[in-house]
Amino acid sequence: MRRVTFYHNRSINKSDIKQYFLPFKSCLLILILCILGCDRAKEKTYNFGQDLVLLNKYTEPIVLKSNGDQCQLIVVPEYQGRVMTSTSNGSRGSSYGWINDKLIRSGEIQPHINAYGGEDRFWVGPEGGQFSVFFEQGNPFDLDHWYTPAAIDTEPFQLDSLSDTYARLSKTMHLVNYSGYKFRAKVDREVTIFDGSEIEKNLDISIEGALFVGYQSENILTNLDQTPWKKDTGLLSIWILGMFKPSDDTWVIIPYKNQLQLNTSYFGAVPPEKLKITDQVVLFKGDGKSRSKIGLPPKNALSLLGSYDAANKILTIVQFSLSNDQDYVNSLWEIQKAPYKGDVINSYNDGPTENGNQMGPFYELESSSPAKELDPGQSIKHLHSTYHFEGDFKILNALSKQLLGFDLSTMED
Repeated sequence: MRRVTFYHNRSINKSDIKQYFLPFKSCLLILILCILGCDRAKEKTYNFGQDLVLLNKYTEPIVLKSNGDQCQLIVVPEYQGRVMTSTSNGSRGSSYGWINDKLIRSGEIQPHINAYGGEDRFWVGPEGGQFSVFFEQGNPFDLDHWYTPAAIDTEPFQLDSLSDTYARLSKTMHLVNYSGYKFRAKVDREVTIFDGSEIEKNLDISIEGALFVGYQSENILTNLDQTPWKKDTGLLSIWILGMFKPSDDTWVIIPYKNQLQLNTSYFGAVPPEKLKITDQVVLFKGDGKSRSKIGLPPKNALSLLGSYDAANKILTIVQFSLSNDQDYVNSLWEIQKAPYKGDVINSYNDGPTENGNQMGPFYELESSSPAKELDPGQSIKHLHSTYHFEGDFKILNALSKQLLGFDLSTMED
């Protein structure tokens, strides 16, 4: 466990430390940037060490480690405590999260959303509808009037405690929904990196022969108001979104139960070549070239989904807490007849908007908590875990069959 200790010595003060330490730190950082940063400029896909150098330059990242430092992830409190990226093979290993290095380098604040990237970021739903927290009352539901609340976009989370394997953060936030109801809420968020035995236990698998990394975010949303949150004035949900690097060989894989009621109406029809449905799974293209989104309601949702990048032989699994609750916020961009008949699982594929602009490219794996009426002081909790496995196709296919019920060898381009 990492410990922070303060030594009281009258002959040493902060200015002395800065005077002697900062020049050395600056020289060291410049040297690292020269070594790794130059490589970053040459490569289209950056490794974990290069991403860490970038984030060290513009933020104050936290690195969590396990498995002899082979498994690592980066948490940035300034970016709402999101997990920016992770690796299964140390600093030279693959960096699995999508990072918007152009935006980070610019230092600019965008008006609608600051898509810094990240494999696990905290958001609050609903996005659309009469209880939306992304649209102001009376405005049309379009991109020009869509604004991500600052509390989940530009305002930092507070780092409360830290060890080698976890980071605990918190944030008090004020939100106003489309109907004018004002929320005062607290978010408590803990990110924990797993070791190999915990991954095997959590998923009931063997990971022998594969590179691996896994971690969990535990997210708690508490009503700090003096009055209850009620359905008729709007409820909030915890919404965790992971942004990943796209490729022409990447498919999102979502197993489902019961007769499928797939929601494809978020941003218009999904191109038919980017959506395939079998009697067990939904396949959704993660190429970052066509803006579209799908969702599964609670009647269809299982607690696992994933994606497979055939070009880089990376299998990603997302596991989340799922109960028998049926009330989930509806995020469609319209005034809704059923505001609590929303989706549990979503996947978004980024692409150009109507004006040709694009945030990414990236694709997303998302999960949401139920929406619940909360008395003052009451909370909801949502767990969201992300696992990456990299290696031989045979090993990854066995994991896909066991976890997602899908044979990767049947996947078509």
